[in-house]
Amino acid sequence: MKNTKSLFIALIVSLSFSPMHAHEPDSIANKTVMGTFINPVIYADVPDMAMTRAGDDFYMISTTMHLMPGAPIMKSKDLVNWETVNYVFDKLTDHSRYDLIDGTVYGRGQWASSIRYHNNKFYVLFSPNDEPFKSYIYSADDPEGEWTLVSRMKHFHDASLLFDDDGRVYVFYGTGDLQELKSDLSGIKEDGISQRIFERDDEEHGLLEGSQVIKHNGKYYLLMISMVWDEPGRVRREVCYRSDHVAGPYEKKVILENEFQGYGGVGQGCIIDTPNGDWYGLIFQDRGGIGRVPILMPCTWVDGWPMLGDKNGHVPVTMTKEVDPNACKKGIVGSDNFTSDELSLYWQWNHNPIDDKWSLTERPGYMRLKTNRIVDNVFLAPNTLTQRMEGPKCEGTILLDISKMKDGDLAGFSAFNCPAGSLVVSKKGKKKYLSMTIEDPTFTKSKHDIAQVNVETKAQLPLNQDLVYLRICCDFNLNQDLATFYYSLDNKEWHQIGTEVKMIFDYTKMFMGSKFAIFNYATKKEGGYVDIAQFDYKKIEN
Repeated sequence: MKNTKSLFIALIVSLSFSPMHAHEPDSIANKTVMGTFINPVIYADVPDMAMTRAGDDFYMISTTMHLMPGAPIMKSKDLVNWETVNYVFDKLTDHSRYDLIDGTVYGRGQWASSIRYHNNKFYVLFSPNDEPFKSYIYSADDPEGEWTLVSRMKHFHDASLLFDDDGRVYVFYGTGDLQELKSDLSGIKEDGISQRIFERDDEEHGLLEGSQVIKHNGKYYLLMISMVWDEPGRVRREVCYRSDHVAGPYEKKVILENEFQGYGGVGQGCIIDTPNGDWYGLIFQDRGGIGRVPILMPCTWVDGWPMLGDKNGHVPVTMTKEVDPNACKKGIVGSDNFTSDELSLYWQWNHNPIDDKWSLTERPGYMRLKTNRIVDNVFLAPNTLTQRMEGPKCEGTILLDISKMKDGDLAGFSAFNCPAGSLVVSKKGKKKYLSMTIEDPTFTKSKHDIAQVNVETKAQLPLNQDLVYLRICCDFNLNQDLATFYYSLDNKEWHQIGTEVKMIFDYTKMFMGSKFAIFNYATKKEGGYVDIAQFDYKKIEN
């Protein structure tokens, strides 16, 4: 997997085994080397991270909103190399908008989640930022196996679960809100604690959310992101509230406030200890079109406070730590030749898929996407297959068999966001064309439905064969965020087509980093299909 490879080529500074805990045969230290990695540790859209540890294994969950399956479970042995090992759920079914009917859930759906390992079981809590505004709690004996729904209850914004030493269970959420749950997580404890545990001070008159709670040495620590837009020069930061008692009183300290690499401050995330007793923080940073990317840094306990960053409180560009180069090699993005009869964990559908309208078995070695509903734009097209992009640069290429398209069908490859830049194959009567388009939607405020889509066709040419290669190259370096589009008829001679597209992270629309997207939809009649023979992915380190 090229993501793991990119983290280690030219980054391992010593191939000698670490002497730390070398006497422990089952310890992570016996499998690791000292290596240096570059931040962002994951240069892709992985926001609202929460982590837990079970022995030597770290597990992380992130927000994927309208993408299905959702609530990705990522695993690591060293906090540097990660791979997706599961999803908590396949679909959300609270209403038809998850199916792209009577509205959409772009920027809504599954939001910031909490993951915990407690008494040999794993638990996940999240609250969709959408009606009916109820939380989900799932559990699993094995995070890579089946997750079971435990309960649903009131909405908890950006929630964090805490299993206390005395068997009581709490949810920290919102801006300083605390709710006690029943010990079996079946609902709210009627006579339990339910209160605001602190009030904002004069500094906190902006964004204050993203709760992540731990208990350490008998004290409660609540980490939150803090951002005030109307104070010039102030960057987003991470603050910590600390108390000897779960319900307070709490005192506050800024634990990270540092502009990093021209993208502003780093805020919102979590801290965790390793089997060796070291502490690290994984905090995300907004980076424009690529989305919100995780930054790994030291966490040092100073006077009972978890201070983030290096000794000067700065986010490290490079950092040396124990890494396991043989673990989690699949990463979270990668190529796919579609030879499996199960969809790779790299992929997520845009909204709930229609399961009988895609197949990996009807033509082995191909992903078949069938038209299934008459729509007029890619943002409403069911069964659009997406995968994260990566920085600083990346490239995706597909081979598309368009021989079974019907009149009015549109299929292709997109740099998917708002706007979306796309390579579109269209069939008009008996003729086929390749276009490069820019599509920019406007949303209604009530249902977040698509009000209209402005479509610009930047280039178009006739296609006289049934196989076409499509390629998208993206540059997410500072002040770039550009997607460029290419096609080939033989995979040897490549031609740029259309214009570059500026990829934009817009929280009022998708609220998500840019994705590769493969689509096929009908504008006149159902029944056509396309076959995708391969998806070749490259990460480029400059």
